[in-house]
Amino acid sequence: MKTIVSASAMQRQALRWRHHGMRVSLVPTMGALHEGHLSLVRQARRCVGPNGRIVVSIYVNPTQFGPSEDFSRYPRDLGRDSVLCRQAGVDVLFAPSDQEMYPGRADGAFSTWVIEESLSRWMEGAARPTHFRGVTTIVAKLFNLVLPDVAVFGAKDWQQAAIIRRMIANLNFPLRMVVAPTRREPDGLAMSSRNKYLDASLRVQAVILSRALREARKRVRAARRPLPASRLREDLKRFIHTQPDARVDYIEFFDPRTLVPLRQVGPGAHMALAVFLGRTRLIDNGSL
Repeated sequence: MKTIVSASAMQRQALRWRHHGMRVSLVPTMGALHEGHLSLVRQARRCVGPNGRIVVSIYVNPTQFGPSEDFSRYPRDLGRDSVLCRQAGVDVLFAPSDQEMYPGRADGAFSTWVIEESLSRWMEGAARPTHFRGVTTIVAKLFNLVLPDVAVFGAKDWQQAAIIRRMIANLNFPLRMVVAPTRREPDGLAMSSRNKYLDASLRVQAVILSRALREARKRVRAARRPLPASRLREDLKRFIHTQPDARVDYIEFFDPRTLVPLRQVGPGAHMALAVFLGRTRLIDNGSL
């Protein structure tokens, strides 16, 4: 496995692969890799076959964090991540610096952003107003640097996946996007790098997110007619707040394709939620 830290070197490598007709799959991450990430790598290998090339990018993108969020303490362990990538059969680990990805930003010379203006209005976009601008900009740059045939993302960030899919279509990126299922711990908690923040007590309480999804699914499927979203939301808030350190940021019900919020919730609707466990903010989603 090769490690590349320069944006220009990454693009030169991608152009050589393209010249030789090699298929390339990209798995964008922020590092602190876990089994969920490794499942994306396995999906990437299935997409391009044994003779293709897999690139895992590791970059903790500062512009997708708000001023009071956890950028400075976000878990970073490039050495461990490198070992996991090598064991998983990754061909290139792309680990650029801020200067490589945002050249001249400190001097005001970086001023071009990729902004999606429709799907990003709700949920994470409302709770974290600058988040998706950072995501779409850096993912667009990764597409230009790695030149992938396939890009693999996880379904845990459902809204992010929808926005990137829209960006690919709107800006004519010549690649296929694959969204792999959310990987979960045995007790149902969605795998996340931020789970590392949880102490033993908070870890036990964190299962309330997946329990809330199951509770919502049970109620929706048992009902004879669609349920009012406002009532279901309040019931789920009370359910989640039975955990002493849990605080709901949002619970939303929406069309899974358009992300348009629903006033009445029936089977086939999608639910997403964000919950603070102490200082740690976790997200999850699922089909009802």
